Amino acid sequence: MNYIFAFLILFSFVVASYTGKLDDVVSAMLESSDRAVQVAISLIGIMSFWLGIVKIAQKAGLIEIFAKIISPILKLLFSDLKKDSSAFSNIALNISANALGLSNAATPFGIKAMKDMKEEEKTGDVASNSMCMFLSMNTAGFQLVPATVIAILASAGSKNPTEIVLPTFIVTFLAFCFAIITAKLFSKFWKFEVKND
Repeated sequence: MNYIFAFLILFSFVVASYTGKLDDVVSAMLESSDRAVQVAISLIGIMSFWLGIVKIAQKAGLIEIFAKIISPILKLLFSDLKKDSSAFSNIALNISANALGLSNAATPFGIKAMKDMKEEEKTGDVASNSMCMFLSMNTAGFQLVPATVIAILASAGSKNPTEIVLPTFIVTFLAFCFAIITAKLFSKFWKFEVKND
């Protein structure tokens, strides 16, 4: 990937030099760098707000309530796990944080859920069906409130940054369902056998 980006940058400078528009390229590069810093700083406020909301919800027990609500669905999806598996709460926390558009907050829960599944299923270096299911759900990235995208649109000067909510919900919901169906179908065909030495 680094080589591709290096090639694109070098190629753009060569073309700009050849066409006599090198000043425009350098000017656009500096303006874009300045804009990127402004967007990053403006994201601090919205991310702090949503992370605070998630922390309050966690302290108040709301995320645990949400985890209990979706627990029956998770037990159907992750049928290979034990009924009392500690991975379920971390999976629920990860899904709820992702649904609120807080991928940064969801990451620690996702890592912990993967570790719990690895320890429970004793798969060694091989990903189990449950781990593949969880990874596909995360990759689909279902979002009820795309907080980060809204923050980026607002900082970029969008007049209606929340208009992305419904299209994002529809697309991520469909992707989420397709990821689950695909993972379930493939789990029927490929079974991993772990050889313990």
